[in-house]
Amino acid sequence: MASTLEIKDVVSDGQPSLDDLETAAALIYKSMPPTPQYRWPLLEARVGTTVWVKHENHTPVGGFKIRGGLVYMDELCRAGPKPSGVISATRGNHGQSIGFAARQYGIPAAVVVPVGNSIEKNASMRSLGVELIEKGRDFQDASETADELAIARGWHRFPNFHPLLVRGVGTYALELFRAVPDLDTVYVPVGLGSGICGVIAARDALGLRTKVVAVVSDAAPAFALSCEQGRISSHEVTTRVADGIACRTPAEPAFTIARNGADRVVLVSDNEVESAMRALFEDTHNTAEGAGAAALAALLQEKEAMRVRNVAVVLSGGNVDSSQFATILQNTH
Repeated sequence: MASTLEIKDVVSDGQPSLDDLETAAALIYKSMPPTPQYRWPLLEARVGTTVWVKHENHTPVGGFKIRGGLVYMDELCRAGPKPSGVISATRGNHGQSIGFAARQYGIPAAVVVPVGNSIEKNASMRSLGVELIEKGRDFQDASETADELAIARGWHRFPNFHPLLVRGVGTYALELFRAVPDLDTVYVPVGLGSGICGVIAARDALGLRTKVVAVVSDAAPAFALSCEQGRISSHEVTTRVADGIACRTPAEPAFTIARNGADRVVLVSDNEVESAMRALFEDTHNTAEGAGAAALAALLQEKEAMRVRNVAVVLSGGNVDSSQFATILQNTH
């Protein structure tokens, strides 16, 4: 029988406290240092205001989700007998975080990805010892397959959204807010929502008034539609570039937290995301995957309203296939 780590076993209200975040950070820093937040002169000239880039592309797996994977795996192994294996679904970064954490604890890991998933993300997961299973047309299909395999194998179903994942990824926001406590606005890409929930939790734990903007692909608009309609809504995913935020159905806890804690939702197009990927490379020489550039795409969309403000964008990951990135850099639309 597949095991689960119940939310009620580890949190009382779903929102990590400052102590929770600091404890999570101490654990994470055994495996990686804090990531930097930089101001880049060329990027600020492009946007016309003060811009801090939180570089989650600088983690050992090139994305922010490693933080949640480490925290969840630690709690899982301390809460009971070590599982015989863990299994989950991903478009790439979550799977890498699971592989990284599972290898540290000597636990077999399997990850289901949709058919046609990123070649280089798949290769990265395999290099971490992950058994890669390709099934389905999108993340939702892969997630349902992971559910079935967890039961069939009796492995632990490593969740894609959970308060412990929020606690882990919220540590990047703790770093950002402590480095730049006077931020007016921070733009955060949203897939299932652990990232934005972590940012809201860190902001609230520190008693700050920073506005948090949820950034959603207009070719994967389920989260934005859910916020607009006041209930969970599903929508087909057609994005060609922002696979890291390509979710057909939002996670209900994330939707509730973000709806109450975010200032607004901004939809960005694939063309805007690709333009932001080029801008980040030209102005900072950093590689951003589509989801990682979405926050800057939203800021560029709103740059006139953001002038003379102190803002931040979360560069959540840099795992983009080199062939795709080369094409994007050459294509100026």
